[in-house]
Amino acid sequence: MADTILVFEFVSAGGMPGHPDEATLQPIGMAMRDAVAADLLQLPADRIGQVRVADSAGAPAHRDPGGRLHPVRAQPGQPALDFLAEQAARHDGVWVIAPESDGLLSACCALVAPTRWLGSTAAALRTSASKTRTLARLASAGLPTPWDFDAPGQARRWVVKPDVGAGAVDTVVLDDHGAAQALAARRTAAGACVTLQPWVEGEALSLSLLCGTGVRPALLSLNRQHLHCSASGRLDYIGVTHTGADARDPRWPALQAMADAIAEALPGLRGFVGIDLVWHAQHGPVPIEVNARVTNAYAGLSDALGRNLASEVLRACR
Repeated sequence: MADTILVFEFVSAGGMPGHPDEATLQPIGMAMRDAVAADLLQLPADRIGQVRVADSAGAPAHRDPGGRLHPVRAQPGQPALDFLAEQAARHDGVWVIAPESDGLLSACCALVAPTRWLGSTAAALRTSASKTRTLARLASAGLPTPWDFDAPGQARRWVVKPDVGAGAVDTVVLDDHGAAQALAARRTAAGACVTLQPWVEGEALSLSLLCGTGVRPALLSLNRQHLHCSASGRLDYIGVTHTGADARDPRWPALQAMADAIAEALPGLRGFVGIDLVWHAQHGPVPIEVNARVTNAYAGLSDALGRNLASEVLRACR
């Protein structure tokens, strides 16, 4: 029997009404949501019977000649997490796209049976949600991290950002270490959980992976991250460009070795996984964050690679 898949993008499903980050995160989330739904609709109908998309901000505008795409919407006033719990039991697979902010992605995972969850395990999500915990785990595995640039004279800039967050929200880059420390202290005093790190100079990149239990992570694409730093130091995420998926790239062996080490250090990574990194002129790839979920780099990647990534994610997770 063909499966019914729920695609649940937390922000566009009505999960952050009035939240200060809603306007920033919703367009990114909807781009990922629509790309996932489009890939699922391209799979044979005897494999995927229906694709149901949680929507309160506009259903995906996909060609759907088979009539398999169905929007589902929460009742007025129904919290998004309650809506997810209600819907999860009605579907064979649940593909959640959500920010780590405020523990949202982990909260979603807790509401879906592991046999239905299409993504990384709860344990992997808990670790990767915290930038500090992630870097500590990677450092213990012998990987370079921004902390390696903390010696006097090494770092020229410092970054203050939420320890749990997405989309570069509330991220500030400052030239003065004392000013960065003061900003981190003010945010901490206001109740925020922040991290202060040396800013690693180099090319801002991300790596898209396909991960599965007991198999080597497959490198899908190296991507260039487009960031804008204002005069005040505010860092904004503009978007991402796929730069290639060619094993002949001289950087590929180092990237594969990094991915292998990260997968070993963070067991439970499954499906589509993104790694934010900086390519440093002397040190090579320096991982900054691990996103144990679909990232914005997913959009357009199936077309770029000439393969259906949703199909591969389903196999990797199930």
